[in-house]
Amino acid sequence: MDFVNALILGLVQGLTEFLPISSSAHIRIVGELLGVKGGDPGAAFTAIIQLGTELAVLVYFWRDITHIIKNWFLALFGKIPRNDPDARMGWLVIIGSIPIVVLGLLFQQSIETTFRSLWIVAITLIVFGVLLGIADAVGAKTRRLKELTWGHGIIYGFAQALALIPGVSRSGGTITAGLFMGYQRRAAARYSFLLALPAVFGSGLYELYKTVKHPCVEASKAALSGTCAPEVFNGFETFAATVVAFGVGLVLIAFFMGYISRRSFLPFVIYRIALGVVLIVLLMTGVLSA
Repeated sequence: MDFVNALILGLVQGLTEFLPISSSAHIRIVGELLGVKGGDPGAAFTAIIQLGTELAVLVYFWRDITHIIKNWFLALFGKIPRNDPDARMGWLVIIGSIPIVVLGLLFQQSIETTFRSLWIVAITLIVFGVLLGIADAVGAKTRRLKELTWGHGIIYGFAQALALIPGVSRSGGTITAGLFMGYQRRAAARYSFLLALPAVFGSGLYELYKTVKHPCVEASKAALSGTCAPEVFNGFETFAATVVAFGVGLVLIAFFMGYISRRSFLPFVIYRIALGVVLIVLLMTGVLSA
């Protein structure tokens, strides 16, 4: 059943990573419903399988990403003007990634334990769902990505850092910030996915390194006592989940980019609020453990 559960969680990751509904919240909730060891697949497993969905971003935006990297290096060594749009985008992604790296290191223990409480997940699903709805309703949606300023890039970075808390949603947080700042839906989503690449790859590879070097992780209860508990899933199961996340994520990212070009985020807002409310009811009735 561990292998089947890992595949299910990989499917959930692929289905939810690019939608503004928080993939980490769904991994946490589904893990509890599946009855995985300890009820929580863990922050390490979650970070590693996110490598699969970020590989999907690399494939989908391959042309954009290669142009950005190439022109960033050319501008850095004076081969092209420093104000080249792609080179500038490279710097914006770098600067926008700093907040999540710094805050992720500062609050690592809370991220892996306290923040994974389902009470926090439920509240953030609702609160940030409402914020997404407001941003989508009042945002001007006129700015294009080439109009992204340094100040807006930093705001995007702090919005992404909020996704360290399951339930906020990496894409949801950054897209909400983009809409409030007047960016088009598609522009906000595109930058959200590009901005996530350094942070997610860094986090996933770091957790992968820790897992390989120390085949033992401090799980929620064990971390508080300083003891060490075994990983929920072994290496093969985690790899299989990552592959599933990649395949499903590649299909979903294409769907999502096409969807938001024509429609609003209202269905996702309703879903987030409804899921948060249902989660609170299940916690209050004892069906789920926080």
